Amino acid sequence: MKKYSYLPSLAGALVVGLLAAVPAVAQQPSTGGPTPQPQADPTAVPLDGGASLLLAGGVALGLKKLRDRRRTS
Repeated sequence: MKKYSYLPSLAGALVVGLLAAVPAVAQQPSTGGPTPQPQADPTAVPLDGGASLLLAGGVALGLKKLRDRRRTS
């Protein structure tokens, strides 16, 4: 008789997959329907603290590279 060692992991993956699909079931909208959402401006770009940190990090790295190049030359 063959031993199927992959069956427990296959069963576990099946259970996780089925449980993950449960929240994907959506309800029908009520009789009033959904309220219309205001459309965002397509040219609006959300710049927040993360972009400024990346910019500051890039500037710091560039300055370090310039200093290292001047020291070796």
